Amino acid sequence: MKWVRGFDNEVKSNINIRMKRLILFISFITITTLNVMAQKKITQTAGRTQLGEFAPEFARLNDDILFGEVWSRNDLLSLRDRSLVTLTSLISQGITDSSLTYHLQEAKKNGITRTEISEIITHIAFYAGWPKAWAAFRQAKEVWAEGTSADDAKERFQQEMIFPIGEPNTAYAQYFKGNSYLARISSEQVPIANVTFEPACRNNWHIHHATKGGGQMLIGVAGRGWYQEWGKPAQEILPGTVVHIPAGVKHWHGAAGDSWFAHLAFEIEGENASNEWLEPVSDAEYGKVNER
Repeated sequence: MKWVRGFDNEVKSNINIRMKRLILFISFITITTLNVMAQKKITQTAGRTQLGEFAPEFARLNDDILFGEVWSRNDLLSLRDRSLVTLTSLISQGITDSSLTYHLQEAKKNGITRTEISEIITHIAFYAGWPKAWAAFRQAKEVWAEGTSADDAKERFQQEMIFPIGEPNTAYAQYFKGNSYLARISSEQVPIANVTFEPACRNNWHIHHATKGGGQMLIGVAGRGWYQEWGKPAQEILPGTVVHIPAGVKHWHGAAGDSWFAHLAFEIEGENASNEWLEPVSDAEYGKVNER
């Protein structure tokens, strides 16, 4: 029966090859598509509205060149990074008029969090001066104090990734702290799901059991999250990060405290496979991870 064993090995080898190719393809699509989807034509009319008659050429340069061309090259430098550069320049010059307020608001829309803007201004203070930072903080507090509904944040996060967020993950809600969402990507050949976590959401400690094979594989899709095995340091997951989870390993995964997060979950075929859900990740355990 050597030919049977040889045939089985060949089949398994072909499956492994296809699986590796699938992983590489999805990782490539995940990373490159984020840049493609981020491209956005910026439309600005403030120049013509306020200075169209008095300084028409300046208005044209402001609306059509600065915003219509420079800001629109967000395939080369993201809107988020352009906001960071612009805020650094304005604050360093001591500009605290309506233009700073506008760019703080845009920075928030472009994904800069309250924690990040606090760190950004604090960093600028050492190079540009303490009084300039104090003035910027007064405006930043007002902008980031404005409530952002969960639906708005969820919608913005959807724009960051190619895969759908899906529906509330009610079937497994008892094993998660916080809100999560599930979208089935494939149920044939290799079962794949896109799992989305709101900030600070994470699942319980759990184990994927199997007498042979089994386990799970994760690929980061958007945002920032964590994966941790029992007794080991947490591993950061970013778009394109691949995490291999062997059967029998106690672990958890979820979002960072200040970021939405999504990953693809691949169910690895195994014999007598099952999931064992365990205790929640405590606030103390999670807090230590987010201190990094």
